[in-house]
Amino acid sequence: MPPNCCHARSASLTLTDTQQSVLDPAGNRATQRTKLNSNQIRGFWAAWGGWCLDGMDSFIYALVLVPALRELLPRSGIAASTGEIGYYGGIMFALFLVGWGLSLLWGPIGDRFGRVRTLMLTILCYSIFTWACAFVTNVWQLAAFRLLGGIGIGGEWTIGGTFIAEEWPEDRRKMGAGLMHTGYYFGFFLAALLNATVGAHFGWRAMFAVGGFPAMLVIFIRKGVHEPKRWKPAESTVRAMRMLFTKEYRKRTILNSLYLLVSIIGLWAGSVYSPAALTFLAGKAGLSSTGAVRIASFGTVLLGLGTVLGCLAVPPLAERFGRRWTQAFFFTLMLLSISLGFGYAFYMQEHALQWFLVLVFVMGFGGANQAMYSLWFPEQYRTECRASAFGFATSVGRFVCAGFTFLVGAGVSHYQTIGIPVAMTSLAFVVGLALLPWGVETKGQPLPD
Repeated sequence: MPPNCCHARSASLTLTDTQQSVLDPAGNRATQRTKLNSNQIRGFWAAWGGWCLDGMDSFIYALVLVPALRELLPRSGIAASTGEIGYYGGIMFALFLVGWGLSLLWGPIGDRFGRVRTLMLTILCYSIFTWACAFVTNVWQLAAFRLLGGIGIGGEWTIGGTFIAEEWPEDRRKMGAGLMHTGYYFGFFLAALLNATVGAHFGWRAMFAVGGFPAMLVIFIRKGVHEPKRWKPAESTVRAMRMLFTKEYRKRTILNSLYLLVSIIGLWAGSVYSPAALTFLAGKAGLSSTGAVRIASFGTVLLGLGTVLGCLAVPPLAERFGRRWTQAFFFTLMLLSISLGFGYAFYMQEHALQWFLVLVFVMGFGGANQAMYSLWFPEQYRTECRASAFGFATSVGRFVCAGFTFLVGAGVSHYQTIGIPVAMTSLAFVVGLALLPWGVETKGQPLPD
């Protein structure tokens, strides 16, 4: 937590064993941040590393979408035209989101059996099925493995975010949430680097094969990370889920799920289709196929860099202006960057590639709206059902988003262009802005027991 926030709260809160009162060089009383213990440090790197490699695995498909479908569609008896690639690409994304939606099952498992054990299972799940994509022989096998991999990818965020919220001390957990979420977008950097090297020289199958390496992280987690002291096993997985719909939590559970739905409708379409849009614009600008691959990779780096910076900005902004106003700021950035990027810059006759890259960076910064959920959602629920609530809110909306993703793919097929269908997804953020005033404001409140 930033120092000014600590001072703001000092009038109403007494110092606890997680804070130390000291005198600064000017003789004023100040509050030092709690020193992290070894389990908090190792646990953070386990959660961050899992989320980083999660991001790498999830974005590999976006980078290799076109070459993979060009090879697999003819083998499946389907012409590899631009329209068919867009249509079946939309189906693949939709099935992946269905898998992510099914990851809501990890929350009750984490509440009942522990954060660390469940974290290991989620990493193994997405690693194995990403690796299996390297050996597919038709488009339907690829669809099945992406669906199964999505189950693991969605669960890692749920369990890793819950672990950080519960294990880190109160005066540092908010920044911990922002830092943990940067991992997903460092994964974009890794995916872009792999695409510019491994992908450019060895093809899309090698990219998926490399995606199996996150399983090695499980060894580190198993040997070095222990459950948060705050965690106590829930009576049952069913009870943990039922608590989300009691009178106490029902309204916030529905709203949180809608906020996440808004985020993924726009963010998923915008970020996933950016490499394909950049590949098209690079070809339009006269670059070679190798140059187009490098431009797509560079755009992915810009997207990831923007989001990392946004994630670092989330905690201080949320403490200064509150959770709802901060989320409104990020929603507005997404509305503008997606609508202008895909609806205007994509169709420019001159300098389209340059302006699109600028808006990709803004889109990346605005994409940090998802880091807010790592900070905000755990603050709204008790420990007994916290992982279930986090998992439900971040997953259930993906079933609906799968339908929107299919519609985007159908729109690409109909219009024979990526721009307009993706630009229309930005309207979801208008709905999000209208719903935010009804959300629970938790600024200044400690994590519930």
